[in-house]
Amino acid sequence: MDDPVNAVLFMGMSLVLGVASRHLLRGTRVPYTAALLVIGIAMGSLEYGTGHRLGKVGDGIRIWANIDPDLLLAVFLPPLLFESSFSMDVHHIKKCMAQMVLLAGPGVLISTFFLGSALKLFFPYNWSWKTSLLLGGLLGATDPVAVIAFLKELGASKKLTTLIEGESLMNDGVSIVIYMLFFRMVTGSSFSWGTVFKFLATTSLGAVALGMAFGLGSYMWLGFILDDTVIQITLTLAVSYLAYFMAQEGAADVSGVLTVMTLGMFYASVARTAFKGERQQNLHHFWEMVAYIANTLIFILSGVVIAEGVLRSDNILTHQENAWGYLILLYFLVQLSRVVVVGSLYPFLCYFGYGLDWKEAIVLVWSGLRGAVALSLSLSVKQSSDTSAYINHETGILFVFFTGGIVFLTLIVNGSTTQFVLQMLEMDKLSIAKRRILHYTKRQMMTKAQEVFGDDEELGAAADWPTINKYFTCLNNTDEEHIVEQIHLSDMRILLLNGVQAAYRGMLVDGRINESAANILMQSVDGALDFGPLSDWNGLKANLHFPNYYKFLQTSWFPQKLVTYFTVKRLEFACNISAAFLRAHRIARQQLHSFMGDNEIALAIINESVKEEEDAEKFLEDARLTFPEVLHVVKTRQVGCSVLHRLFEYVQELETVGLLGKTELVHLNDAVQNDLKNLLRNLPLVKIPRAHDLISSNPLLGSLPSAVRKQIVGHTKEAMKLHGVPLYLEGSKPNGIWLISKGVVKWRNSKRKLSFNPTFANGSTLGLYEVLIGKPYICDIITDSVVHCFFIEAEKMLSALGTDHAVLWQESSIILSKLLIPQMFEKMSMQEARTFVAESSTMSTYIAGEAFQLTDNSIGLLLDGFLKTLGSLEPITAPAALLPSNGKQLSYLVETRARVMLFNS
Repeated sequence: MDDPVNAVLFMGMSLVLGVASRHLLRGTRVPYTAALLVIGIAMGSLEYGTGHRLGKVGDGIRIWANIDPDLLLAVFLPPLLFESSFSMDVHHIKKCMAQMVLLAGPGVLISTFFLGSALKLFFPYNWSWKTSLLLGGLLGATDPVAVIAFLKELGASKKLTTLIEGESLMNDGVSIVIYMLFFRMVTGSSFSWGTVFKFLATTSLGAVALGMAFGLGSYMWLGFILDDTVIQITLTLAVSYLAYFMAQEGAADVSGVLTVMTLGMFYASVARTAFKGERQQNLHHFWEMVAYIANTLIFILSGVVIAEGVLRSDNILTHQENAWGYLILLYFLVQLSRVVVVGSLYPFLCYFGYGLDWKEAIVLVWSGLRGAVALSLSLSVKQSSDTSAYINHETGILFVFFTGGIVFLTLIVNGSTTQFVLQMLEMDKLSIAKRRILHYTKRQMMTKAQEVFGDDEELGAAADWPTINKYFTCLNNTDEEHIVEQIHLSDMRILLLNGVQAAYRGMLVDGRINESAANILMQSVDGALDFGPLSDWNGLKANLHFPNYYKFLQTSWFPQKLVTYFTVKRLEFACNISAAFLRAHRIARQQLHSFMGDNEIALAIINESVKEEEDAEKFLEDARLTFPEVLHVVKTRQVGCSVLHRLFEYVQELETVGLLGKTELVHLNDAVQNDLKNLLRNLPLVKIPRAHDLISSNPLLGSLPSAVRKQIVGHTKEAMKLHGVPLYLEGSKPNGIWLISKGVVKWRNSKRKLSFNPTFANGSTLGLYEVLIGKPYICDIITDSVVHCFFIEAEKMLSALGTDHAVLWQESSIILSKLLIPQMFEKMSMQEARTFVAESSTMSTYIAGEAFQLTDNSIGLLLDGFLKTLGSLEPITAPAALLPSNGKQLSYLVETRARVMLFNS
């Protein structure tokens, strides 16, 4: 009996051989994975094909070769799939998603039925259609384990790499689903078309849902782990295995591959920012190491299994002499099926995403490798053939032989020549834009290198720079003569946007922005890189507005406190986004200027950046005028987090230079981390004024007796209105008044068109005049920002005041003054305005740089004279008509002076 410990020896030997292969093949065109497969075949051939056993290593080979196929997949697939999908570029995934779905859905089905038909019609094994389609399903999809491993060594574009890698991940999951379907058919299960469709849908869509559920749950858990990188990384590893097990072997009964792939993509799009700074680097290094170990073991083991399947079964070499020829035929059919898939879907692949040109289509065809997943599934068929009445032993052996042969041929032939194909198609070089940037960077590097090291103070000698320059081969401008020295406008935009994205990452580490804001900000930069002019702000505008579901929150079904909370949180988020955008662009402009100097093109891009900031600056200015408390809270949070992060860095610096010992470092780190946890779990909140506070601070309503105020407060309803929502409309019945707590509303009247619309801000009382006279509202009042306000029913307020309404009439005069005075003076010439004010004997006017002034007795005149005169005056459209700005000034002064007078009285 083989000693199980020898399995560890085989694993260690495989890793050593993998390290040696990767080291020796670095810089060559031989794919590392193809070399591992050859090594595995060689080891298996020595153990099974000769009389010379490999001793304990051979015992380890036999242990691993006899491993259960399902266990093989369960051990190696989860980390490989998670690492690949987690490391993919989210923006490219979104752009290429339609293409990936086409290749993974219809593409796999086309390939499956093409190969299944060829196996049934041209191969002499008398297999049923179900058996032929089963093998066609095994070979119909590219294998992510094989594709991902060799793509990382090639120089293909990011777009093409994402498409091939994403397709291989998706269609391998679909292929396993198809394998499960046909395997059940072969082993006696019957399916109707409806049952087949339901099986495919539930297995695929259920996997996506399960992967999202695991991703969301683990992401929420990560939110409570702030300072323990080991736990965070361990959680990602554990959840990848648990998700695969629950999907493949648990009660869910869905595709484990699609589940883990969805989990990894969820982490890539949502949870990537949960790992900040060095922790994100540690996470990537860990998963790269796990993927490297898994790839090394699985490809060597695949080679061993292929050799074992061929050499231990005399049926292939003796009774099936033509099997080798049919293997070559099957290889060509596999390539032809790939041509059929890409060719039939080519118009759609060109239409969606980034499109697909003919060169990329050739690479897409040639990179269709098969690997360990297909081989493991064929081993499952062989294992079932030993005990099943539906699959004979010879069929199981042929499945392993053909699958192993295709894996070997695609890796050796296609894998080793893909780099050559890329070179022939001139697709292995950097883009023109990147080469121009690289050329300019090399020149800057040479300049900086000569500035770094001056004369050595201790030695007192100068360096021999001509000798030093001989070693600077990395700065040689080889193959760059045809690149123009002047860097282009598009290149400069790329540099600026890369700097903006780097600034966002820095702000995330510093605590200025949270994970959700960082995701949105960085994705806006990814989107802007696809276009010409700077446009990353366009990707952020939607976050300044309220989604449609906020209108649903305005209904009476939701508690007003909850509506207010969500609305204010949305405002905070929008302010945070705008502030981060402005700061990132400012940092990127400074870095670009430092790198490029006073370059004309650089200055043009800097001007583009400055112009793009206008909307963000305007939004923050409006927020500063309407909801200053929101900006105050956002700034408080930023300062708190930034200071604590800086303290943490300072402690690390003290330990680095030797001023702190390990014990003191741990103590101070714990103290800072505890403060940071407390801050993040008890963030400062915006304090919204209560109805009682607002009424008490109102110059008029605040002067009411406390008992009256108390009654009014009891009948007050709080409301949070979004931008563009009417508080009341012209002609509607006056059912109450509105007190503006925060925000701005504007006046609008259908009969009187002004060149500007008067606005009312914090502390204004609206609708009072109409309530007092009992007539319909004379205008529309529309929110001009997010508005926090209170509504008081007319009947309740009037009953609380009794018969004494003098205070309300005084308040209404102030609002009417602000509304009517601008209308009055817009309809007068300059001379008529002067005459009217002079005849009133209560005003004196200073126009063209001076201001209107009012005496304490002017309020009665405003109500008696302005209301009577307004309807009778005819508009005068003379060039000397009073400017609207003067009307605004007068309205403001009337309101201010009147409030002071009435409050004092």
